[in-house]
Amino acid sequence: MTPEFSQLSSSVFSPFFTLSLGMDIFFQGQEKDQYQTNMLGFSLTNQVNRRLRLKWMASRFQNDEQENVDITGAYLFGERDFDKSQPTYGQIVNPLGAGVFQNFSRNKLNIENWNVSHKGNYDRGKHAVQWGLGYDRTLIADRLNEWEAQDSAGYSIPFNPNVLQFSKVIKSTADLSIDKFSGYLQDNILLGDSLNTFTLSGGVRFNYNSLNNEFLVSPRLGGSWRPYWKENIVFRAAIGVYDQPPFYRELRRYDGTVNTSLKAQKSLQGVAGFDYSFKGWGRTMRFTTEAYYKHMTDVVPYDVDNVRVRYYGENEAKAYAAGIEFRLFGELVKDAESWISLGLMKTKEDIKGDTYKDYTLNAQNEPIDSVTREKGWVRRPTDRMITFGMYFQDYLATNKNIKMYLNLLYGSNLPYNIPNNVKYRNGLEIPPYIRVDIGFSALLLDSDRSRRRSHSPFRGFDNIWASLEVFNLIDRDNTISYLLIKDFSNTVYTMPNRLTPRLLNFKIVARW
Repeated sequence: MTPEFSQLSSSVFSPFFTLSLGMDIFFQGQEKDQYQTNMLGFSLTNQVNRRLRLKWMASRFQNDEQENVDITGAYLFGERDFDKSQPTYGQIVNPLGAGVFQNFSRNKLNIENWNVSHKGNYDRGKHAVQWGLGYDRTLIADRLNEWEAQDSAGYSIPFNPNVLQFSKVIKSTADLSIDKFSGYLQDNILLGDSLNTFTLSGGVRFNYNSLNNEFLVSPRLGGSWRPYWKENIVFRAAIGVYDQPPFYRELRRYDGTVNTSLKAQKSLQGVAGFDYSFKGWGRTMRFTTEAYYKHMTDVVPYDVDNVRVRYYGENEAKAYAAGIEFRLFGELVKDAESWISLGLMKTKEDIKGDTYKDYTLNAQNEPIDSVTREKGWVRRPTDRMITFGMYFQDYLATNKNIKMYLNLLYGSNLPYNIPNNVKYRNGLEIPPYIRVDIGFSALLLDSDRSRRRSHSPFRGFDNIWASLEVFNLIDRDNTISYLLIKDFSNTVYTMPNRLTPRLLNFKIVARW
């Protein structure tokens, strides 16, 4: 039977009742992750003549990741006393459940990529032709060893009286060697004259990789127009096919197996917008807007599990994304650029075969009948309807070397999927994200070295800045994901995982 889910923060909400419940969790153990990235590259540019420029590049990139987790949590949940007049205020007075869970992992991932490529640019006056060719060899070594154990009221979940079972066990290895070829050809054409300028850009890109033997061709077309009747406005539009060949993360299924035949995620998309420059408060300001629509096929669905992205490893969905963005740039204070932005977006997906059983229960809470239902179109994990941002800079009127900034960000709610569960895809909701940052900086040493003494220890420095920043000024508990707690009756409770609270940051930056 499919478990029932209830959302738990200061209270639990279910279809049948509302209780003031709380949960106390006591953690033991640690998570020790290590990420190391190395990159080395060379490039050679040859300006053959004033029209032709050639560039050759070679690089090596290596990424080593290690995840070492051994965390145990003991929890007690039930009805919490919120009566301040009672000595038990804030305590759980009517326990409804208790249990222990343990997360363990010893995961290692090594990715090594070698690249050689060539780029060229040929200027023919009103034509600017660009091209490129590249070859990549990618070596991947992955070792997964992780498991989760859940205990509720002295019983291991899933419960089996004869066998001790873990709630999740993943053990897998993968060693891949992938050859990838890519290239592009593009022509930028300048039409019209200085009073009525039109730029047309057309091209094609190709990709091939030896893992799934998929050859992709992506044509694209774009243009911009500056009309003669309005010199301070530029209209832009583009349409094209965009293919995203899979990297290793998308290949790995929930059970740790690797789907080497996974195809690229494909998108047919269009975008249109304009830039408008004008005078406001006696200063130059710029307003930009852009609307877009994406039709996506061969989509690989994914879930957000804590801070990890878990892919299905299959091209199981189709999706779309549509939205519009506005941004206003300007200097509300001279020589200090500020901006304000607003984005509206809607993105959904439809997963093939997303059916589930909906049970009818009797008085004893036992299933007596079931109906097969299809989930259909659901919100994607990134479906944030409203995103609003504001950034403002200022400085002291008597000293421009003492500055401040204020940053505000608001994002409306996000859907949260119970990982690997069809019925409860979009079953939970992450509350709106709100954050305010403020920072102050002062120039301790300017770039004028003539005023420094010859024996000064700071003579070799260009400048030194000191800054004090307060992140999450309003100390909001922003939720990033949920921790799932299951009891013996197969009911799952969700505890929000919070992001960092208010944080004070002081730093000194010296350049020499």
